[in-house]
Amino acid sequence: MISAQNWVDAERLWEFQQMGHELRPCSVGLGLGSHDLGVADVSADLYRRGLFPVVVFTGATSRTTEGRMPRGEAEHYRDRALELGVPASAILVEPNARNTGENIWLSRALLAEQGMDVSSVLLISKPYEERRAYATARKLWPDVDIVSASATMSLHEYVDSIQDAHLVLDMLVGAQQRLFVYPKRGFMIEQPAPVDVVMAYERLCDGGFTSRLMAD
Repeated sequence: MISAQNWVDAERLWEFQQMGHELRPCSVGLGLGSHDLGVADVSADLYRRGLFPVVVFTGATSRTTEGRMPRGEAEHYRDRALELGVPASAILVEPNARNTGENIWLSRALLAEQGMDVSSVLLISKPYEERRAYATARKLWPDVDIVSASATMSLHEYVDSIQDAHLVLDMLVGAQQRLFVYPKRGFMIEQPAPVDVVMAYERLCDGGFTSRLMAD
């Protein structure tokens, strides 16, 4: 059972993850693989709006996606984008990344192999991982401008689209934990959290939303 306080705390983490960037044209779009095909939908929309000439879809499979995306997250994203009218010539696939750091690093290498001059990246993620993705990209690709994007929707709208509230709250808590832990490990830049965000995170952990937490 998800309590009213759980929802309040989840809303606070959801809000904190939003970077609030103003979208602008970039050298390339980068769609981060996950269980959520909505990332591909947003990527296709931004391509049609002329915000980048090429999109890289990056991702292998994870425990969450191996059943629903057996050919890999990037390949399924590609299929979705093609269905939505993005031409094959505008799509690159990076099929090996298994975490956000590898998404960035391997996509950067792929674009270099393609001889693309990249000065800015429109980074497309799930709504509750904008800040985590941004902090990772700024660490691993510091010489380019990063603009964050995701589906424009509320937490409850997102839960309705995924049809698994507990999973979404677990993912939110996991994303927040990584913002606390990964800068110390050199995986991302620091993103200081306000006290109320820390308290919301701790209450959700105490409430059992822990399936996506890393072991200490």
